[in-house]
Amino acid sequence: MELGVAKARQSSWHRLLPAGSCGWGKAGLTQTFPPPLREGLKMTTATRQEVLGLYRSIFRLARKWRAASGQMEDTVKEKQYILSEARTLFQKNKNLTDPDLIKQCIDECTARIEIGLHYQIPYPRPIHLPPMALTPLRGRRLQSQEKLRKLSKPVYLQSHDEVS
Repeated sequence: MELGVAKARQSSWHRLLPAGSCGWGKAGLTQTFPPPLREGLKMTTATRQEVLGLYRSIFRLARKWRAASGQMEDTVKEKQYILSEARTLFQKNKNLTDPDLIKQCIDECTARIEIGLHYQIPYPRPIHLPPMALTPLRGRRLQSQEKLRKLSKPVYLQSHDEVS
């Protein structure tokens, strides 16, 4: 019986508090806490798991990699290239916070993995667009030419700064 009375008192006391408050704070004011940011954490956690999965799959791929030439020294060089390229690109992009940029990097990574497996070469396929192949212009048109150059770069070469 006593337990029921205490529960009734507690529930009536909680009815007096505004929603989202935790009790009476200093000077008789209620302390309210912001709602937890669960939506952002789910996306970050899923993205983090996807990125770590890609990183692990690259290391698994490097462990099982065989050079197309069949030479052991080529295999060792290509394995080292795969590992060093993965480390440098993941370190370079580890502080990205923009979801669109992260998605772009994930797409680039998966494209490079698929191209490497299909063509049996770990290096990115070069594109043929000679420097200043478009007509040489100045000022505003040069900026638009640079924009076209940047847009013509395939997704698997977005992390490379040098111009082919």
